[in-house]
Amino acid sequence: MPGERTRVLPVLAGGGQAIDRAGDPAAGREPLALMEDAAIGAAADAGGDGRLLAALDTVAVVNIISWDYGDAPGLLAERLGCRPARTIYTTLGGNTPQSLLNHLCDEIAAGRSEVALMAGAEAFNTIRGLGKHGQRPAWTPARPARGEPWGDARMGMSPLELRHGITQPIVAYPMVENAFRARRGLSLDAHRRELAAYCGRSAAIAARNPYAWFQDGKSGEAIATVTATNRMVGFPYPKLMNAILEVNQGAALLLLADTAARRLGIRADRWVYPWAGVDLTEHWFLQDRVDYASLPGVRRAGKALLETVGRDIDAIAHLDLYSCFPIAPRLSAAMLGLAPDTTRDLTVTGGLPYFGGPGSNYTTHAIATLATRLRADRESFGLTHALGWNLTKHALAVYGATPPPGGWQRAGGATLQAEVDAEPSPPLPDSPTGRGTIEAYTVLHGRDGAPERGSVIGRLTDGSRFLAVLPRDRGLLESMEVAEQVGRPGTVRQDGERTVFDPS
Repeated sequence: MPGERTRVLPVLAGGGQAIDRAGDPAAGREPLALMEDAAIGAAADAGGDGRLLAALDTVAVVNIISWDYGDAPGLLAERLGCRPARTIYTTLGGNTPQSLLNHLCDEIAAGRSEVALMAGAEAFNTIRGLGKHGQRPAWTPARPARGEPWGDARMGMSPLELRHGITQPIVAYPMVENAFRARRGLSLDAHRRELAAYCGRSAAIAARNPYAWFQDGKSGEAIATVTATNRMVGFPYPKLMNAILEVNQGAALLLLADTAARRLGIRADRWVYPWAGVDLTEHWFLQDRVDYASLPGVRRAGKALLETVGRDIDAIAHLDLYSCFPIAPRLSAAMLGLAPDTTRDLTVTGGLPYFGGPGSNYTTHAIATLATRLRADRESFGLTHALGWNLTKHALAVYGATPPPGGWQRAGGATLQAEVDAEPSPPLPDSPTGRGTIEAYTVLHGRDGAPERGSVIGRLTDGSRFLAVLPRDRGLLESMEVAEQVGRPGTVRQDGERTVFDPS
């Protein structure tokens, strides 16, 4: 119609990645420098010149764990020589890059931004190397932050979970892995083979990725075999199935309004279009989940996302599903409609244990890698899934190299989170006692490889749920790794502030 405003399309115009494998920790580069390199690389990838970075109106930085800069986006903007009207610094969480990109697409589509940079980096490898010699790096000092961080800053574990040893993802994720195996009726041997095959495929992808931390392409069998250097961490995951945080990696993405991209001379063959995105959370604490073999939030969000773009999961050629531990991408894939034992590649980067897990910023790398795939295969589509806390915070999006007919869209609508929140949670008595059975469990090992402790989530005979620790009995803990424990009965008792589950 005459006078109708042309719809503004957000376009992903460039992605840059940086890696620092300095053998001498004293020569390691700081996260700010890695972000600068990645941002310059993103501008070059877009085919732009210095005008592109100078035109930034928004600079956003994903939470940095390895070094506190305070005003990280302001410092980055200064190094890039730009004066953005707005800077954003995020809260912690692996979901953050995709969630942030969804937000920036909203801002661009609404006309509140035209040229935005998002970046992040970590240098844990250098921090660790220097720490072994009692040293700290002389990196850029912090200056006061500008306002509160963007995102959800809630703690990921409840007091009840912390009291019962569910203190870190290395406990929670193997618990869910064991529940997923039991729900499917797999034997421990068949499950080990499935894990080995998945991890071997991921390591092979990382081996072909120039920005991956590990490029040795270990076989699935090597990854799944417990040795002195590949000790068991949280059953059933040996060390090589856990995300590797001790990396020096950075990545950046340039998002523009299509009108700005034309004005700045960015060729259309560089453009990748975010079609639609969605954000949501499961029940916030693990203790309140419906069960431990499904993700109702991801199921609903994935369905809404795919319906919004008019594609089913089989029409999405390229996937990168968050992969801090093997359960995360495989369970998410099942919720998206793939077979639980699918042999499809679930990552374009290689995943966090093999590509590297740079704090909250992994998915920025995944999106940059995905954009390269889509430019080479312009009729195809890609989907990313980013994840925070204990399978809690989720952000997803679909991308294509062709423009979305309906423009950028948010999937799901206002009712999606309410529907997930309405999923039932079993009651949690204050001091559970009596007979119960295991729903999910893991056994945690020390650095010497010996089993040290275990955590259990289970149900009492009345259907209420309990969280418990296992007795510190090495023979018992060892026995729980050689036979299925989900469904095993036992006695629930109180010991001070903690509940103990005695298997029988």
